Formats: sequence, structure tokens, C-alpha cells
Amino acid sequence: METLSISSPDQAPSSDSSNSTSEEMRVTEKFSIVRSVGEECIHEDELLNLLSKKPEPVCYDGFEPSGRMHIAQGIMKIISVNKMTSAGCKVKIWIADLFAKMNNKMGGDLVKIKDVGNYMIEVWKAAGMNLQGGKVEFIWSSEEINSRESEYWRPLVMEIASRNTLSRIKRCAPIMGRSEDEELMASQILYPCMQCADIFFLKADICQMGMDQRKVNVLAREYCDLDKSKNKPVILSHHMLPGLKQGQEKMSKSDPSSSIFMDDKEEQVNLKIKKAYCPPMVVQGNPCLEYIEHIILPWFHEFKVERSADNGGEKTFESFEELVADYESGNLHPADVKAALSKALNKILQPVHDHFDNNPEARDLLTRVQGYKVTR
Repeated sequence: METLSISSPDQAPSSDSSNSTSEEMRVTEKFSIVRSVGEECIHEDELLNLLSKKPEPVCYDGFEPSGRMHIAQGIMKIISVNKMTSAGCKVKIWIADLFAKMNNKMGGDLVKIKDVGNYMIEVWKAAGMNLQGGKVEFIWSSEEINSRESEYWRPLVMEIASRNTLSRIKRCAPIMGRSEDEELMASQILYPCMQCADIFFLKADICQMGMDQRKVNVLAREYCDLDKSKNKPVILSHHMLPGLKQGQEKMSKSDPSSSIFMDDKEEQVNLKIKKAYCPPMVVQGNPCLEYIEHIILPWFHEFKVERSADNGGEKTFESFEELVADYESGNLHPADVKAALSKALNKILQPVHDHFDNNPEARDLLTRVQGYKVTR
């Protein structure tokens, strides 16, 4: 990954102009915020240049409505979106209902898929996604594509398809949760071409998605090399939160015991975390510690562990490095980590529970979604 050297916000530049100083600091601060969203950035110099030249860059994010929302989709997306909008970006969230149908999610039933999409929007609103000022726009793929067909199919999807081999497109299969070696439906061959087209269709400057979507975002940059009229999007790929069981690199909706869902009640969260893989003094591959690093610390800016005086007393960690040092030394026990993690997660999820408990329409929507069978 590239490393870009930029001046610290508290270092005054050499220019005598106060306006120039203010502008440089503003761009530097925006870069720092936006860059913190991604585990990987392609490329940092392009991102800095974009932020210095465009006051309101368009950030493309998207999701396939495919079942109940887990905390990676819920809390981590809220953290990322709120960071992007605070730095002046406009975030277009692409509700990929048409794609979910093509990928046979929810049995390919578009009515159920739309219910799931609406449920997810309700969760984000309740949990704290900042929607003020019109900086976040939810766009349904089926409606937008149908209303602008002449801008989508021939000039974008078919062009991308005609410039790539079948083997290149199949390498993008992981974006659908598939393997490039498995037998794909014809619609699933078209899927990566369409997702690549979405980036240009929405006029995105930044693709902000998970590492599992990286291949199709790179495909978009490759297409730009062939079509010089297209502006290359900056890719910000965020970390993928693991499942709760040993060796699970990614949360799975089809295995409810491996994920914390945004509508899980307190007792469910407590039980799942209690059973989670969390070996003593082992940081690598420890999902409980990853949840603290990527959810609790960004949300609360601290992680508070409550213990008896005999067990070390109460301690508040303000950095992950501090937490790791105590955990690896054995000064912090897994049972104490789990108890504190459960408490913090339940505090984040409480507004979601309140919303679905107190809003009859939202409650009915959740009941329907919880009754749907998740299909791969």
C-alpha cells in the first residue's frame, strides 16, 4: 500500500497567505478523515488531489438486501458514512435490489428483497447514521436503472462486457459471495459488469466498500485505462469483520450464531459473545478484540472494563495498542473482555430496539424480514 506524506494539521505551511493556510489545513484534515475509513486506498495521491479540487466528492457505497443486518453492515457502515459526510463527501448508497434478485437472494423474490432493503434503512436511521443536510442519498437500483435505461445498458454495461474476457469477469465472483470456480448463472456473469457500470452511472469519485468488493472496483479502474473519457475512481476498501467462531474470516447471515445482528436482543448478544472464540493472550484471529478495535473504540473512543479490585479493578482503554498490551500479558482476562464487549454492543443497539418496539410499521417490517428464509 502506498504511503503519502502530508503535513500535520498543526504544522503551519510556509505560505504567507492566511487563506492558503486555512485551505491546506482543511484539505489535510479531510484527507485524514476519509483515509481512515479504508484498510486500503488506491491511491492516496489521487484521493488527496480529489479532495483538494472537489468540495463535495461523490462516494459510492452499496448493499445487496439479502437478510437481517449484522453489525458489520450496520455499525461499521454508520461509522464510515458519518466520517465521509463530515469530510464534505456526498454518499450515494445504492440499494442493489435488482442485483439481489439476479443473485437469487431471498429466493429471487423482489417483494421480499425490497422489504429487506427498507428494513436496513430503518436500522441505519435508528442507530445513528447522520442523514441531515442531504449528504446521504438512498437509491434503489431497480428504479434508477429502469428510469435511465438509455444511460445504463448500452453505453456502460455492454461496453464493459465487450472489453473484458469471461475469465476476467469470473474473477469478480467473490463480490457476489461466490467462487470463480463454481457454476454461475448467466445473470451472475452479467452482475460484475453491472456493478462496474454503477460506479460511472452514479458518477462516483470514490468507491467505499469492503475488501470483498475490491476486485470489481479494480475492474472499473482498468476500464478507465481503456476508455480515457472516464475518470478513475479512488478505491477505499474497509476492513472485513470476522465471524464469532474460530477461523471465520467474514460474518455469515446463514449462520446466525456466528454474527451479531442489529436487531438481536440483549440476551442474544450476551450469549453469542459468551460463546465467541477469544483465547487468552492471543490477539491474532481473535474476533472479540477485532470488534473492540473496529466498532467499540471508533464509536465510544474508549473501552471500559469493569472488574473487582481483586481482579485488577476498573480500567478504561483509550487505544487498541494499550488493550493489546494488557491482553497479551495476561493482565486482561477473556471473561472480562467479553462482559465489557457485550455491554458496549448492547448500548449501541438499544436505539434500534427502541425504534422497532415503539414504531408499529417498523415492528411489522422487522417481523416479516425475520420470517424470511435467507438463500445463498
